Amino acid sequence: MENTAKQIANYLMQINAIKLEPQNHFTWASGWYSPIYCDNRKTLSYPTIRTFIRDAFVENANANFEDFDVVVGVATGGIAHGALVADVMNKPFAYVRSSSKGHGLGNQIEGVVSAGQKILVIEDLISTGGSSLKAVDALREAGCKVVGMIAIFTYEFQVAASNFEAKKVKCTTLSSYNALIDAATEAGYIQDSDVETLKAWRQDPGNWKK
Repeated sequence: MENTAKQIANYLMQINAIKLEPQNHFTWASGWYSPIYCDNRKTLSYPTIRTFIRDAFVENANANFEDFDVVVGVATGGIAHGALVADVMNKPFAYVRSSSKGHGLGNQIEGVVSAGQKILVIEDLISTGGSSLKAVDALREAGCKVVGMIAIFTYEFQVAASNFEAKKVKCTTLSSYNALIDAATEAGYIQDSDVETLKAWRQDPGNWKK
């Protein structure tokens, strides 16, 4: 799993799905300043990388979640990856919107899920876990049992770990912030002097550079 995490981190850097700029910053929608920007949707444009991530999801699912009925992606980043995983594992697939549609049937869950079914949730990225856990709430309100969640990448914020623990959701990831820093340092993508900056940001992202 450690090799997988580092390989995915390297892939994300190779295709600029992850950008690291310790001396500058990106601004997130939350208003946080960040030395990192992550867009895992880019992986879908590269068949070799897309397949590697799909297979890593399947391996993780088999290793950590023995019994589930349906694979469910979190909109929007988890939809395509979830569909790929469901296809390989021969499982039904559905996805959860961030909120109910404002027209038509007003669905929040698209596809077929039934009360009592066991659900494995697929996500692309976890920061605080808020949007991911909204999907879990929607599935639980529909009477489903969420066995857990797998994401491609996590920033490893303590607040995310606390949020998942509070909701009693098992969450595993394919790669992580620490794996990224290790891979970026080894590849010369960042300098040793940048590492402390990157670690300090993760400890208090809301106040970094403010």
